[in-house]
Amino acid sequence: MWRTRGLSALTGRREHDCYAKSPELAPTWRSVTAAPKDKAHLTYRNAGVDIDAGNALVKAIGPLAAKTRRKGVLSGIGGFGGLFDLKACGFKDPVLVAATDGVGTKLKLAIETGMHDGIGIDLVAMNVNDIVVQGAEPLFFLDYFACGKLDLGVAETVIGGIAIGCEEAGCALIGGETAEMPGMYETGDYDLAGFAVGAVERQALLPRKDIALGDVIVGLPSSGVHANGFSLVRRVVAQAGLRWSDPAPFAPSKTLGEALLTPTRIYVRQLLETIRTTGAVKALAHITGGGLIDNIPRVIPDRLAAVIDVNAINQPPVFRWLQQETGLDDAGMLRTFNCGVGMVVIVNAAEVDRVLKALGDEAFLIGAIVPREGGEAIRLKGSFRDSQSAP
Repeated sequence: MWRTRGLSALTGRREHDCYAKSPELAPTWRSVTAAPKDKAHLTYRNAGVDIDAGNALVKAIGPLAAKTRRKGVLSGIGGFGGLFDLKACGFKDPVLVAATDGVGTKLKLAIETGMHDGIGIDLVAMNVNDIVVQGAEPLFFLDYFACGKLDLGVAETVIGGIAIGCEEAGCALIGGETAEMPGMYETGDYDLAGFAVGAVERQALLPRKDIALGDVIVGLPSSGVHANGFSLVRRVVAQAGLRWSDPAPFAPSKTLGEALLTPTRIYVRQLLETIRTTGAVKALAHITGGGLIDNIPRVIPDRLAAVIDVNAINQPPVFRWLQQETGLDDAGMLRTFNCGVGMVVIVNAAEVDRVLKALGDEAFLIGAIVPREGGEAIRLKGSFRDSQSAP
């Protein structure tokens, strides 16, 4: 766990092993032996992999991971695997829920702006938000950080963000992998992936099977673009001739890079509390790639559809700007971006007031469950233009 891993040469084989059965296939260079004076002295470090730097990172990460420790964690970082005791968490008949995700091309913004502190929060959010929609409590998290040349400052900042995200979600950072791979990445580039595991009592799994006509759809606001749609965002910025250091057209008090790098919101504690105190949540949908249009159908039965009142969604300025620049219609926007709704909650209409109270003042009604009747799983009512012109 968290050991530096690079690309090594193939060594240790006898010279003729590969060609023993067909000597005629042996390359001509096989018979040319370099004199000892012609051979350069090679080490892993001058091949591009710094084991000492990797070990220094592990040492720096230790205190960050320790802050995320929770009941069930049996090991610290640096071993071959992270250990977690599910029984210690009090589960009686648990089902494990696993998720893996990255942050897409939002990572390019972090690299190009040099703002690396929030991207780790994004990484955790994209995983734990997918876990909580199953009704599960995220228990632990692992990360994968890959680069061509390890920059300790950047790596520690990114993993520090991961630790912050884990604390916010209540899950432990129990391990990860730092892969230094010369030749695989351009200078300054790196890649991220996250892996999370949670658990839920079998009878509490979501979505429930009793989703029915008349159930109400509640929205929770997003913190911004989150971590989906950034390939289009980057194209918009390039087409507009903007720099990341320019004032954001939709938030002039911030730079464009700063505004767009606002971390993805983590909904875990708010949702788990609502699930446990009300017992009324039937389904949850994390609004990621595909937006409301593709994600709500993942949690409702095929015989049902969702009507979304677009007028009820207060589209934040960043999405108004993106819609203006792209020319996308409302359906296109709602299938590309979260448009201000990062999480959806489905409840019985008779229970909606209790659920709204538990979720807090920010929750708002955005639609209802209706018969499918052979049509699309999502039907849109109203428009963003109407909602923006309303008093």
